[in-house]
Amino acid sequence: MAEALFGKAVEGRADWVVNSAGVAASAGGKASRETMQCLESRGIHMKNFRSQPVSARLLREADAVFAMTEGHLFALEDDFPDFADKYYLVCDFIDPALDSSRCDVPDPIGMGQAAYEKVAKMLDAAFPGILRFLEAGK
Repeated sequence: MAEALFGKAVEGRADWVVNSAGVAASAGGKASRETMQCLESRGIHMKNFRSQPVSARLLREADAVFAMTEGHLFALEDDFPDFADKYYLVCDFIDPALDSSRCDVPDPIGMGQAAYEKVAKMLDAAFPGILRFLEAGK
């Protein structure tokens, strides 16, 4: 979901590439039905999406990596320490006026459609800060 939503946020920027990978993802999985419904309600279609595990190749190619949870951040730092200067926590980019606490973007799997919508709203709240950060050249 994050890949599709951020891809939409940077639509029209031909020099930007958006990818996603999971610290515990299997290769080739499709997006969940709830993810597809959440995205389609926003006019975003990602029928060709397939999951992929994080890899050194992906990290090497990335300018920045935004982890959904502190656990994911720690896993990246442990498994791929050479790229630690590229790692950030998504919630650190949510405007403090909206939420002043450090947080995790929860995994909505198995929690129903409302949980997916909540995750989408959290990502929407973080994207303006992430965009400013990236545009400033980190």
